[in-house]
Amino acid sequence: VQLQASGGGLVQPGSSLRLSCVASELTLNSYAVAWFRQAPGKEREGVAVIRSSGQTWYSDSAKDRFRVSRDNAKNTAYLQMNNLQADDTAIYYCAVGRPILSTWRDPRTYYHWGQGTQVTVSS
Repeated sequence: VQLQASGGGLVQPGSSLRLSCVASELTLNSYAVAWFRQAPGKEREGVAVIRSSGQTWYSDSAKDRFRVSRDNAKNTAYLQMNNLQADDTAIYYCAVGRPILSTWRDPRTYYHWGQGTQVTVSS
């Protein structure tokens, strides 16, 4: 099983990025796909998750600016990030699992992880 996260980069404040998470040897629509991020010196933080049903949950910092989606035909999940700010700078990871509302932010909920993609927001 492999998850490949991509789409990160260096952008200015106010910019947008779309991250992608492509799965191989795993059918994404059987799982929830979550996005986490980890900034230097900080714990890994849950940003958003989309369940196999299509239900989504977001962190408070993401709910008004980020949107998680999935394309089952492409076996790919996305994180659209708008109005990026400096404190969004982190390595972003995708992960798959079967969380419930009380567990989706807990990294231990997830079975497989992608390698991470760096997002840097700086002027």
